[in-house]
Amino acid sequence: MENIVNMPRPEILMVADAVAREKNIDREDVFDAMEQAIQKAGRSKYGFEHDIRVNINRKTGAITLARYRAVVDVIENETTELTLDEARRINPNIKVGEYIIDPLPPIDFGRIAAQTAKQVITQKVREAERNKQYEEYKEKIGTIINGTVKRLEFGNVIIDIGKTEAILRRDEIIPRENFKNGDRVRAYVLDVRRETRGPQIFLSRTCPEFMAKLFTSEVPEIYDGLVEIMGVARDPGSKAKIAVRAKDSSIDPVGACVGLRGIRVQAVVTELQGEKIDIVPYSADRAQYIVSALAPAEVSKVVLDEENNRIEVVVTDEQYSIAIGRRGQNVKLASQLLNADIDILTEEQERERRATENRIRSERFISALDIDEMIAHVLISEGFSTVDEIAMVDRSELASIDGFDEDLATELQNRAQAFVQKRNEEFVEKSKNLGVDESLKTIAGLDQDMILTLAEKGVKTLDDLADLAADELMEILGEGVITDVEANRIIMAAREHWFADEQ
Repeated sequence: MENIVNMPRPEILMVADAVAREKNIDREDVFDAMEQAIQKAGRSKYGFEHDIRVNINRKTGAITLARYRAVVDVIENETTELTLDEARRINPNIKVGEYIIDPLPPIDFGRIAAQTAKQVITQKVREAERNKQYEEYKEKIGTIINGTVKRLEFGNVIIDIGKTEAILRRDEIIPRENFKNGDRVRAYVLDVRRETRGPQIFLSRTCPEFMAKLFTSEVPEIYDGLVEIMGVARDPGSKAKIAVRAKDSSIDPVGACVGLRGIRVQAVVTELQGEKIDIVPYSADRAQYIVSALAPAEVSKVVLDEENNRIEVVVTDEQYSIAIGRRGQNVKLASQLLNADIDILTEEQERERRATENRIRSERFISALDIDEMIAHVLISEGFSTVDEIAMVDRSELASIDGFDEDLATELQNRAQAFVQKRNEEFVEKSKNLGVDESLKTIAGLDQDMILTLAEKGVKTLDDLADLAADELMEILGEGVITDVEANRIIMAAREHWFADEQ
């Protein structure tokens, strides 16, 4: 029996080699598929309850078919297990955890068994092909791929990329871009997902990375690493900005990207259906970078608020519409490039805002510290914006202000500290009486006065705040208290726990 079981089967090796070569998959995957097919046929013949295993010798093609029974202390399944005493009648040296292996005669495949085996092998080979494709295309994420339009489905474009298909979804197509069967397409590989029907490859022509890769292929200096892309912002099909810097000061990064008579940038523009591209010189000086990013507008002044990641840019009346751009496009792209909120103000608007802010601060100082308007203005001009800052600052800094002395500094700080202590005590009492949820006090950007104002209007929890729109929040708090950017940031912070709960 043993000789029959281990009889060489060279035809098995020939079939495995042929399938592996034809399908371009690993030979081992074909053997695995064959073993599973024979195992399935064996279980059909001897009973599915048995633990039947198959091994094909990779050198001779010999098929070994055997029944396995585990040696256990307590039997739970009599078909696949036996006790140590029973097992030792067959093999005196066996131990618990080992197997009694009973060789079985080779299967004489009938028509149905052969058909079943063929289906299993076909299925396993197909799975191996899909796995190979998945691994192959997963490595292409983040690259540009070429293909041919195969068909259109509900606005999505199905692209033949050689061994399989990829999908260019409707929202990843440049606006006003039309495709028809047979068109050649270049696109960026966004993602590759493993699915039952094979790897799903998702492409994009609208993502910023696509434009960055196009410049990499068109500009040798970028490909060689002499020029680095620092940021890309796009309004697909309309306008884009790309920031570049040279690692060597002798290289002009903008000139390298433009090319002789604009040939390099024009090649990218043509691929992106005429998208206008501003090439921005990157600067480590954030203010200078902002000025470059807002070109062609000329900037008069830049005010950075690093804490809130907000930038205030002041321009003349003539430059205001240029800085904003058509449909707000220029400032939107500059914001994306800098990953910060940018407020564009005319010089007149800035003067009015500063006057309003200074008036509000002055009134707060006069009321809280019982001082006259002149001292309040001096404190504002020295950069103080809240009573808390005066309470916490080193007293010598107050005393060093022109016109101030040690006695005045001491008195001002004592008054500020007394005001802060009283205000904090009143806040604890009022917030308790109003039923303010403690979580509302954790939102950055809301001070005690804002929290009490909100609570008086019925906004007492994170959910209450998260349900508001930015204009509603600004209306409740009053004119000039916060900007629309700050209002949006506060509301998004209040909504964070929603997303955390979903996850």
